[in-house]
Amino acid sequence: MRRKLITREGHQKLKDEVDYLWRKERPEITKIVTWAAALGDRSENADYQYNKKKLREIDRRVRFLRKLLDGIEIVDYHPQQEGKVFFGAWVTLEDDDEKTLTFRIVGSEEIYGRDDYISIDSPMARACIGKEVDDEVIVRTPSGEKSWYVLEIRYEK
Repeated sequence: MRRKLITREGHQKLKDEVDYLWRKERPEITKIVTWAAALGDRSENADYQYNKKKLREIDRRVRFLRKLLDGIEIVDYHPQQEGKVFFGAWVTLEDDDEKTLTFRIVGSEEIYGRDDYISIDSPMARACIGKEVDDEVIVRTPSGEKSWYVLEIRYEK
């Protein structure tokens, strides 16, 4: 089984999400469900049904995040990484048409909602790992191989 990796910032965001869902959103929805249940017939009560469903979704997400956080490995920056592309690196690439592409290589749970993050499991990230500035990165795409050149590598410290 492969290790699940995450940056320290990504880990903190997931912990914050669990905390928000469990301490803020869930109690609010529980109050609404209790109020709606007190109104009487639950089978035709839209407030009750909608918020009960929302409560189940919150519980499912919290269970998923807690299980994920228990089995995930935080990867911090280490000075030995300088000069090469590894997990957590910000990478700027340039192709033969002088188009640039900048992204950060992160864990698969961190990419949602971010256009500038790519998963460590993606073909682009895999091709970049271990490369240095001015190295060629060849990525196999459905339309054939594409060449990129590493312009810059930086880490958040």
